[in-house]
Amino acid sequence: MTNKKMQFGLAIRGQYAADQNIQTCFEELITECKAAEDLGFDSITKTSHYSTAPFQAFQQFPILARLSAETSRVRLNAGIILLSLHKPLDIAEQLATIDIMSGGRVICGVALGYRDVEFAAFGSEVKKRGRLLEENLTALKRLWTEDSVTMEGSHFELKDASCCPKPLQNPHPPIWIGANANPAIKRAARLGDCWYINPHNKISDIKEQIDVYKRALDDCGKPFPDELPMRREVFVAETREEALRIAGPYIKKKYDAYQSWGQGDQLPEGDQNLGLAFDELAGDRFIIGSPDDVTEQIVNLNKEIGTNHLIMSIQWADMPHSLTMDTLAILGEKVFPQVRQAQD
Repeated sequence: MTNKKMQFGLAIRGQYAADQNIQTCFEELITECKAAEDLGFDSITKTSHYSTAPFQAFQQFPILARLSAETSRVRLNAGIILLSLHKPLDIAEQLATIDIMSGGRVICGVALGYRDVEFAAFGSEVKKRGRLLEENLTALKRLWTEDSVTMEGSHFELKDASCCPKPLQNPHPPIWIGANANPAIKRAARLGDCWYINPHNKISDIKEQIDVYKRALDDCGKPFPDELPMRREVFVAETREEALRIAGPYIKKKYDAYQSWGQGDQLPEGDQNLGLAFDELAGDRFIIGSPDDVTEQIVNLNKEIGTNHLIMSIQWADMPHSLTMDTLAILGEKVFPQVRQAQD
């Protein structure tokens, strides 16, 4: 297992309440991302969903393209692309373009997706999503590494197709595969550069699932990856009580939406209700507390699981921009130095 020092990422959903001024929200999002780079964050992740009511939501690739110009150092993670919905040539060329625009800073995060409304809108079928993802991922890698690709998939055909230009990163941007359930974790071991550990499963479940991942890597003859990213809901305030009081209503609203979308059905048996009361939901799932509390939880993730790139969702719909900026500052000025000191 890797002992690489912890990297810190900011996850931006770009989701906002229906009554918020969306242009103002965009301007605030850019300000938050630039502040994250200044405060020592290592990456910025843009998530992806379609048909996001009751939220307004910005789309992934345009935001990453804009951030390629607004930032100069942080890696830009498309995390995750709902790859089962798409055609591989389109994704290959768009990500290659953003990789060039950013000077080779793109991460390609992919996963199955699960919402019927999204699959129907793109003419795909949920029951075929595993096959669709594997075909698309195979095609994506070939388009990035071969001059001409001929390949017939169940939902596309490449006839001497090319992706020109190629991404700057050689052989291609790192591929992180998101997975909730054990079969998907095994797929991540087989096809990805790493498992992108999801934000929803309990930490106790992930401790068991990391063994599934290790065994799958062994079966494939692959070493444990140098980079093991995990996404989590994170909030920090002066005390744990204050952090729970402030963040609770915002996170609860988001997870009630997840439950209505069917996200709970994708989780391990026995933990499929994301509509629980906040205290019960948060217990072994979120990183919330004082700077010392949050530091301890992050260090423990590194020691116990091997996570060395923590992607943090710190902002939810309706949360004031000023509160997001305050949270960024506490993380950058108090938590990150403490984590680094604990790892020395």
